[in-house]
Amino acid sequence: MKASTRSPQHWARIQESGTVIGMRIMVWIRRRLGRWPFRIMLGLVIAYYYATHSLPRRASQDYLERIWLCRTGHPPRWRLWLGLRHFWAFGQSLMDKVDAWSGITPSVTLSQEDRSRLDHAIRSGRGGVMLVSHIGNLEICSALSDTRDDFHVTQLMHTRNARKFNRLLDRSTLQRGPEIIEVSEITPATAMRLAERIESGGFVVIAADRIPLNNDGRTRTFDFLGEPALFPEGPFRLASLLRCPIYTLSCLRESDGEHRVEFRQFDDTTALKRRDRDTWCQDAMERYVSWLSNQCRRYPLQWFNFFDFWHCHELTFD
Repeated sequence: MKASTRSPQHWARIQESGTVIGMRIMVWIRRRLGRWPFRIMLGLVIAYYYATHSLPRRASQDYLERIWLCRTGHPPRWRLWLGLRHFWAFGQSLMDKVDAWSGITPSVTLSQEDRSRLDHAIRSGRGGVMLVSHIGNLEICSALSDTRDDFHVTQLMHTRNARKFNRLLDRSTLQRGPEIIEVSEITPATAMRLAERIESGGFVVIAADRIPLNNDGRTRTFDFLGEPALFPEGPFRLASLLRCPIYTLSCLRESDGEHRVEFRQFDDTTALKRRDRDTWCQDAMERYVSWLSNQCRRYPLQWFNFFDFWHCHELTFD
């Protein structure tokens, strides 16, 4: 696959589209008129966005070509139609987020093993770090955590590009979401606060598949879907400092509309020595990229990174 010759744009510089008023209208349609009127309106919005926004459309097609080559050995047919399905899957995830935070209970399944692991992690009282990605719909997991008094979640995320949608949920659903901390604003005081959350039995959720805008070069290169790509060290450095159990968490939408939650033990840095942190980070990042690759192969239309992921290393961070 040929390298891109266009100038890539860091995902954090891509402005969020739409207005709060427009999104509030969509939420009103969903809550007052029901799911099918909302689906019809959402389809029109998705089609318009797909036709008029070339950067995310190209990024989607680039990703889909890579994942189809990895899965089948040949590029996808009907690329435009497949790309539109990719955008539609993203639109469905937004609808599911609104449902989850509006008190409309989503259909969620966990295997007996995953449920047992999650219950054990919560009841152990040790807390921990949950590594996630931009595949599937983690907001459903967060909404479900609101139904358990013993499940306390703090999310570390890049929220500046999603502030309109976050404000929309706050105003429209009248429910308090999980505590959210900006990744770009982590300080020693923030790390201490996170350590306190974990010591009290809480969980810190952080996505490890996007590079912060001001990352000071703290990245490592791994093969991802057939070509080198950069991944951030930050989540793994933080996990090594917090000295706690580490898990992977995902919530994936099945074809019948059900959501499958997968919760797995990833590692434990409780006894990790300082001199071994760098080696551990390399190994942990390799395992995370392998886990993410497997997730993408299983659910190719649910990785919602609509930017030039493989060529963001050409950027100059300023």
